[in-house]
Amino acid sequence: MSMNQTLKGDELAPSTGGLEPKGPSAALTLTAGLLGFALVCLDASIVNVALPAMGSSLGGGMSGLQWVVDAYTLAFAALMLSTGAFSDRAGASRAYALGTAVFTLASAACGLAPNLPALIGARVVQGVAAAVVLPASLSLVRQAYADPARRARAVAVWAAGGSAAVALGPVVGGVLTTAWDWRGIFFVNLPVGALILVLLLRAPRSERRPAPLDLPGQVTAVVALTALTFAVIEGGTAGWAALAVAVVAAAAFLRVEARRPHPLVPLGLFRNRTVAVTVAAGAAVSVAFYSMVFVFSLFFQQVQGRSALQAGLMFLPMTGLIAVTNVVAGKLAGRHGARLPMLVGQGLAVAGLLAMLYVDAGTPPALVAVLLVPMALGCALTVPPLTAAMMDAVPAERAGLAAGVLNAARQMAGALGIAVFGALISDGFVAGMRLSLVISAALLAVTGLLSFRLAGPSASRP
Repeated sequence: MSMNQTLKGDELAPSTGGLEPKGPSAALTLTAGLLGFALVCLDASIVNVALPAMGSSLGGGMSGLQWVVDAYTLAFAALMLSTGAFSDRAGASRAYALGTAVFTLASAACGLAPNLPALIGARVVQGVAAAVVLPASLSLVRQAYADPARRARAVAVWAAGGSAAVALGPVVGGVLTTAWDWRGIFFVNLPVGALILVLLLRAPRSERRPAPLDLPGQVTAVVALTALTFAVIEGGTAGWAALAVAVVAAAAFLRVEARRPHPLVPLGLFRNRTVAVTVAAGAAVSVAFYSMVFVFSLFFQQVQGRSALQAGLMFLPMTGLIAVTNVVAGKLAGRHGARLPMLVGQGLAVAGLLAMLYVDAGTPPALVAVLLVPMALGCALTVPPLTAAMMDAVPAERAGLAAGVLNAARQMAGALGIAVFGALISDGFVAGMRLSLVISAALLAVTGLLSFRLAGPSASRP
């Protein structure tokens, strides 16, 4: 499932200004861009099955493990709103090289972390770098192919790399944790990062382009999201204080965005019904998918006593079918419009989540693995058509901005879902897990009902 990929082929591609490379460098540039995108997607999901091993090694309890996941996701999501503009200003090739180098060094720091605070700090740096890598990698791929048809195929290959990385994350994490150590899930990034930097030596230099940066909007967004996540994870008096900070920062963000000539998130974008529905549906899908991978990674190991490898393999049935379902979803959306596959997908996910309410400590792991499949397939069926609907609902010149908003909203929703559900399972795992399933199903049921309001074959562009 394209859990991070939210851009739609050649309609988003700007003029390359003579940057079409000669000889084999286009393929090398595509390889470099695909590897970077896959790397940052992989690190969003690979850590889940390694969390119990991290907890045993470094301590920290449930809240510490939640921060290992959310430190990366929050930095990635919040900064993604402005790193596209940074990539334009610095030049995509320079931004990509910088982001890759920092990501690789931060991965080494994660693997060498002597304690949990050091690991969480390194994960923040990883997330910041990942937010730079994602838009810059796509820009490089787009610049490497001047022909629209070849460019569309290259973007599809780039997107497939991210989908495969997200799907394989739990399995790869389980294999590395069992065969090596939890530190191996970070050290494996080092040779890949080095290879990307070598490939970039053959890539053409990108032009710098003026792009407005909304620093006040970015700062208030980061403060609001971080404070809200802290309030959920930590709770207590500190949590209430953080919640107050989040409310003030959110109000400041809305005020700033309403007054800026070039806002980070144009609030008027959400007056478009299709945009509002697709962002809400994308957020609900992320809560269900990412949070359930987090919860069941811990369930297999902490409740059922399975190894990290066994836990990773339990996700193989659901992840193995995601890519195929993405293709089917795209064809359905092309033939019937976005509404039908979105409704079917969200309905299937709701049914799958409710079916898992009967899971407890004594449920055979193979049965749990099978029960996870409908939820995952429903999410995979929903994402491509909602992405297409949102891209069709905005003018071409705002497509990149809209994609950034959708992508950031989905990542933020996933981070908050992990924060909330982690708090629920810490008070009683099976009871908290069941409540998490109900919440996820309720969110998808609501967005499924909202999806009825989408237009027929495609939402009309304003």
